Amino acid sequence: MVKLTVKELSNIANVTIKTLYHYHKIGLLAPKEISEAGYRYYGAEELKRLQEILFYKELDIPLSEIKTLLNEDAKRTSTLEKKIEKYQRLIQTANTSLEYMRKGENMDHKVMFKGFESAEEWKQSLAEQNGYLKERYDFELDTHTINVDEMNKMAIEAKHFLDRMAYFLRNGVTYHDPSVQEHVMNHLKFLNQNGHPTSREDYVKQTRFFMQDDFHRGMLEEQQTGLSYYLVVVAEHL
Repeated sequence: MVKLTVKELSNIANVTIKTLYHYHKIGLLAPKEISEAGYRYYGAEELKRLQEILFYKELDIPLSEIKTLLNEDAKRTSTLEKKIEKYQRLIQTANTSLEYMRKGENMDHKVMFKGFESAEEWKQSLAEQNGYLKERYDFELDTHTINVDEMNKMAIEAKHFLDRMAYFLRNGVTYHDPSVQEHVMNHLKFLNQNGHPTSREDYVKQTRFFMQDDFHRGMLEEQQTGLSYYLVVVAEHL
């Protein structure tokens, strides 16, 4: 039977004795046994629990949340899935950064986007566009029920799509090139598979709107001169 002192557990797990005392104090990791003399002893279950705690800490999960996760399997799975998605976004951003470095190009703040952490950050990000739409078209985006993970997912796809289209335009790839057509069709497939039904006709209307509207045309042209027109031409020849 495993019976470890605080010092022995500290050495095995590579954490300080002070940390173990703190975990006990906040109810995160209680000793299996406390002797009459006040010595704390830990068993195999406590060692396993400590390993889980340290694993979640590596994922930057707060101690208060870890305590809940250890007792709720359903929430634990959901939290881990969100963390996995977050780190996948980070990996995607890192890979993009390395690609730019190999080409000797600089990444701007848009390319470096990897998603927001909260609904409030998204509200702030959409504030300018929302204000414009409300004033110009009497239309307001719904920022009261923002799904952060979903918004990040869609934003990363949109950025990936536009970055590639801008690349095609800069390098003189014409609208009828198979690689351009495939890229657009993959984008439409993504939208349709992720709760945003978009037909070819819908996409043509959307690109025409972006080209005709000052605000959206400005955002596209800021990324690459001629991009708004290029998107329309490609869409019309799908």
